[in-house]
Amino acid sequence: MKTVFSGILILTLVLLAAPGFAQGCSVCTKTASDLGEGSARGLNGGIIYLASVPLIALASIGLIWWRRNRSVG
Repeated sequence: MKTVFSGILILTLVLLAAPGFAQGCSVCTKTASDLGEGSARGLNGGIIYLASVPLIALASIGLIWWRRNRSVG
């Protein structure tokens, strides 16, 4: 029961925060449309580079959590 409640709480917090994060997308889209082809490609590469660190961290945490729960069960 505690796990279900925690999952619902985390999902709710993520869904409430999504509109705040989505505002940056319009800024990047407008900036990329004003730039040339090469600069827009560089901007996209920079976005991927900046997003990779948190995604790798989340994947690592998820993998550690999955391995620990798999060995317990």
